[in-house]
Amino acid sequence: MSTNLDAAGAALALRRRRLTRRTVVRFAAPYTLIAPALVVIGAILAYPLYYLVRLSFQRYGLFQLIAHKGSWVGLHNYGVLLHDPVFWHTLVRTIVFTFVNVALTLVLGTLVALLLVQVATAIRLMITSALVLAWAMPVVVAVQLWYWMTNFENGVVNYVLTELRLGDFIGHDWYISPTSALGVTTTLIVWGAVPFVAISVYAALSQVPRDLVEAASVDGAGPLRVFRDVTFPVLKPILLVLTSLSIIWDFGVFTQPFLLLQSRPNTDYYLMSIYLFEKSIGIHEYGLGSAIAVVMVLIMLLLSFFYVRQMVRLGDVK
Repeated sequence: MSTNLDAAGAALALRRRRLTRRTVVRFAAPYTLIAPALVVIGAILAYPLYYLVRLSFQRYGLFQLIAHKGSWVGLHNYGVLLHDPVFWHTLVRTIVFTFVNVALTLVLGTLVALLLVQVATAIRLMITSALVLAWAMPVVVAVQLWYWMTNFENGVVNYVLTELRLGDFIGHDWYISPTSALGVTTTLIVWGAVPFVAISVYAALSQVPRDLVEAASVDGAGPLRVFRDVTFPVLKPILLVLTSLSIIWDFGVFTQPFLLLQSRPNTDYYLMSIYLFEKSIGIHEYGLGSAIAVVMVLIMLLLSFFYVRQMVRLGDVK
């Protein structure tokens, strides 16, 4: 009898070990698969981030750059930054600029995606081709075209608006005020960002169950109700991802505003990226520029925190 009990106990113990080993393998398998990618990303990003943070605590000007050695100043760079009124005005302006760009990009991109679902195949191909061409256009080329179109001497925008009887825009300078200049910049950035959002949302729309849409329509739900109760829950994960990416891109955007507004040295035209350039490359204060970069990263993490948390929650639910 005791022999049978011992055999049963041994078998039970062996089964538990197998279950435990299987559980460990099942738990560790995903992390093992992504470990090489994490190692590569860590190796690429870890040292630059460490060097950036270390540089932000140093005085590192042109002389230190030549000598390859900075002098430790502690929190001095951050103190200079936080006591600079231009920094706070630029930060508020950049946050508002980012909010407007992200909102317009997501709304217009979603509307274009919904349009692609409704039109005929030939029209859909034409619109998609136009979106891809706009998205593929080099940024420098797009900026130059935009500047030509809005030129106050012979820009086509002024001519068209005048011909449409929307006012006398002949000789109107769109860059004479910060609000107007940043509005033109917003138009350019949104124009370049809408294709990516539209194509991504259109791909997500293919996952919306058609039978649910038809059932909701049969029950008397209007288009807005169908979108809110049926379509939007399916689009929510991709919209959260697109929102987070748009915040990161638009908060740190540099090429478009720098090239469009480079002839406007007034600080009222500054965004955080231009402020960073002027305070680091412009006056050769690389320690101060590093401090600005660190603060920008922290602010972007703060602005994206809500959307990242929502994505994590959706992942946990799934």
